[in-house]
Amino acid sequence: MITPDDKLADAYNEALALEKAGDHAAAAKAYARVLALDPEDHGGAAVRLAALGLGDTPQRAPEAYVEMLFDQHASVFDDILVDQLGYHVPLLMRQALLDHAPGPSGSYARLLDLGCGTGLAGVALADMTSNRTGIDLSANMIDLAAEHELYDELYVGDAVSFVQEVEDEPWDLVAATDVLPYLGDVAALFAGVRRIGTATAVFGFSTEVLPDEVMGANDFMVGPHQRFVHKLAYIDRALTVAGFTLLHASDITVRHEEGTPQPGHLVLARVV
Repeated sequence: MITPDDKLADAYNEALALEKAGDHAAAAKAYARVLALDPEDHGGAAVRLAALGLGDTPQRAPEAYVEMLFDQHASVFDDILVDQLGYHVPLLMRQALLDHAPGPSGSYARLLDLGCGTGLAGVALADMTSNRTGIDLSANMIDLAAEHELYDELYVGDAVSFVQEVEDEPWDLVAATDVLPYLGDVAALFAGVRRIGTATAVFGFSTEVLPDEVMGANDFMVGPHQRFVHKLAYIDRALTVAGFTLLHASDITVRHEEGTPQPGHLVLARVV
């Protein structure tokens, strides 16, 4: 008996095979069938279509897709990200904070780590913070973050919804070291971070970018690896609208994809 899951798996595998074969027109039709079978989009069909230039750019990656992606890779996440992809953004953020915003008396009272994953940012910023809260869509990632015994509170949930809805003491340092590559429109995130920040809060995050000739007039778009890229000018405008001023922005290598450096920015902003 063929189940709905079987039909979905077959449809997704067909679409992926067509994409890899270079038949993008046929792949687009196949991904459309995937979305019809799975409106929540656990496989990320919408961002794959956008990456091919054959679909509208979504406002963000589907929550179901991000949750499944990180749940599946949680056990090998640090090995893949750090050792294979050369990801060191939490350490770059640590240095940027030390250089440009070390905090009152050299430390921060309360850290909110958005998209905390396995806790890499928590480890990097442990000696600069007194109280640490982490949130991630993936329950498996949260389980691994808890093993560091650094976080005072850990939550499973969506970072944007969290900063829009949580009722707690304000945070004076908010980190989002690998969140924006899964968001297009950043307005809701930035407004939420301003909402839960202290009057002098610092917001640190990373972005990815493509050359201007690729991005054209787009403020953000889905890149070839199904991750969102953002123009720094757009980020700066969005920060201003949300009530932040840009403290620091530096060019960084976020990670390596198939041996090729993926450029991006490390950004620090402060509440105005």
